[in-house]
Amino acid sequence: MPSLAPALPSCGETGVPGGAGGPGLSDDVAAVRQVLQGGDEPTVVVAHSYGGIVIAEAAAGIAAVRHLLLISSYLPEPGQSLSEFADGGPAPFLDTDPGTGTFAVRPELLADTFLHDCDPEVQEQAAHHLARQSVQVTGQPVKAAAWQQVPSTYLVCAQDRGTAPHLQRRFARRAGTTVELDTGHHPFLSRPAAVRDVLLSL
Repeated sequence: MPSLAPALPSCGETGVPGGAGGPGLSDDVAAVRQVLQGGDEPTVVVAHSYGGIVIAEAAAGIAAVRHLLLISSYLPEPGQSLSEFADGGPAPFLDTDPGTGTFAVRPELLADTFLHDCDPEVQEQAAHHLARQSVQVTGQPVKAAAWQQVPSTYLVCAQDRGTAPHLQRRFARRAGTTVELDTGHHPFLSRPAAVRDVLLSL
């Protein structure tokens, strides 16, 4: 099964630094939408965490998109932003720098918060992929909700220490189908075969 992971500008993945005045949600949406519009083959879009915010708008109205798989994702209604789902203030595992207008996971808290069920080798590899992201993405509302138009499956990560399982289950009620795995925030790293099986079942 061919796959493609679009680079997200707000994370600095396209060579332009994130931050105040830099790429935001609309740039991420445009990057993903460009990929989705580039082909007409039936496509399953997989979104993880913040990716659910991006896909809500990016996958809307794309004829080739036949299913959404949302993994520990935020599912916003049109007009909602990521900041509306904050649970009592800034997350303790995030380092926010008002000077640069960016935030990132604190390296010393990465494994215990997001990768506690992964092998040490995987934890080490993941640490090399940490990036700072534009803070502005947290307050920018989406203009569409693709999950309202496209069949969707929500994968709840029951041992997630980053996105609370009770919040995931609330979002899952918006999707057509719910699957639950006893994993942390990154099941495709800790239990890739299980995620593959879910994907192939769609």
